[in-house]
Amino acid sequence: MAMSLLVILSGALYGTYFSLMRGRDIAVTKMEARREISTTLDQLRRELSAAFYNRENKLLHFVVEDRDYFGRPASTLDFTAIAPPSEGLLVSDQMQIAYVPVEQDGKIILARQAKDLYNDIEPLRVPQMEELEGFLVECSADGVKWVRSWNTAPNFNFGLPKAVRVTIRLREGEKTVEFSTVVSPKVGS
Repeated sequence: MAMSLLVILSGALYGTYFSLMRGRDIAVTKMEARREISTTLDQLRRELSAAFYNRENKLLHFVVEDRDYFGRPASTLDFTAIAPPSEGLLVSDQMQIAYVPVEQDGKIILARQAKDLYNDIEPLRVPQMEELEGFLVECSADGVKWVRSWNTAPNFNFGLPKAVRVTIRLREGEKTVEFSTVVSPKVGS
């Protein structure tokens, strides 16, 4: 009788323990995903705030292309920005920065690449975030109407947008959640 009670109590404690451990693992995974989102949006905010464009310099640009993978937004973002000086191969304080969603096995991976504008070394494309449901970049000339494409090439005759909205979509359980930031490029146009 005592042995049966011990087995029943042990089974209940064993099940509770592993249930708590599974819950903790899920919570840690969600916290890590939120930290990754926060870090990525903060980096985008800082870089877009330092976006730099001048019509006289053909190397400077700001381009947003509207794309999608199987109905999920996958915008590309390519621009020049002022970057803080650092050690290494930097020749100037002007960087060409690109965020490119890459489809891999039905999942969207956001890759980032940055290079010194006046250095010929080809930059590596580094994964920034994995398993996205979407990456959407929208621009506004007036802060009211939003468009999904923008190009400062001479035939488009656009300067920097007044505001840029970046939205990252992720899957959390059975639902898709969105995280957004709105940035105003401050350096010049």
